[in-house]
Amino acid sequence: MDVLDTLRNAAIDVAKPPLSALLQPPQAADKPLRLDVRWARHLDEVRQVQRLRHAVFAAEMGAVLQTPLAGHDIDAFDDFCEHLMVCDADKGVVIGTYRLLTPTQALRAGGLYSDQEFDLGPLAAWRPRMVELGRSCVHASHRQGGVILALWGALAEFMQRNRLDAMVGCASIPMQYPGLAHGEGPARVWQQLRQTHLAEPELQVRPRVALPEELASVSTSGMSVEPPALIQGYLRTGAKVLGAPAWDSDFNTADLPIMMRMQDLPSRYLRLFTRRG
Repeated sequence: MDVLDTLRNAAIDVAKPPLSALLQPPQAADKPLRLDVRWARHLDEVRQVQRLRHAVFAAEMGAVLQTPLAGHDIDAFDDFCEHLMVCDADKGVVIGTYRLLTPTQALRAGGLYSDQEFDLGPLAAWRPRMVELGRSCVHASHRQGGVILALWGALAEFMQRNRLDAMVGCASIPMQYPGLAHGEGPARVWQQLRQTHLAEPELQVRPRVALPEELASVSTSGMSVEPPALIQGYLRTGAKVLGAPAWDSDFNTADLPIMMRMQDLPSRYLRLFTRRG
């Protein structure tokens, strides 16, 4: 569910924490990358994906991960998921990933990861043709548009080949934005997006653990707050916000429930993703 990985950079000051990876900008590539896009075929490749996720989520973003294997991001859903990987073809290392939970595998897993954060009852009719996207990340040295577009091309091809109708997932917003109080950034993003990109009422869901009540009335006047680039990409490709964000204490993020229906994907993006897929 994303397009261009325009994450915002910040100078690391000893008096300030480094800016969340979700807000860092792309870095110019030293030379054109040759990308190898494929689905993980065996456990060794899944472990490579899990090491990348740990490097981004834990080492870079400071997430507290409950994992059975040090240096890897592993959870109970991994065994049920398809793992999409983008590799640097010259070095043979994984530099980008998504994981997908298909409708059949979601039944075997006992539900979606997003079910833990939201009451997804309003989406019941969509579940038989809906996949969940999660654990999206790109290595810090490769946050150019090419990697995320390669991922998106493979996702679009997967959806078409399997005749699936929609993608859902939790899109993360860091709790700390520069110049704002803790939690004010995601509260402002939500207040802005609910005016412009909120799904129709029959699709709206509720968070199981909402942001603190005092953030619910945050004013959107004055400073405008941009969503992370991943969310901006989702919205450009027709995605809708399904409701208020949930607070993920392990990742210290506010997670927006996002849904993208294939019928809403602009034709120009479908052509672009299919060409790259």
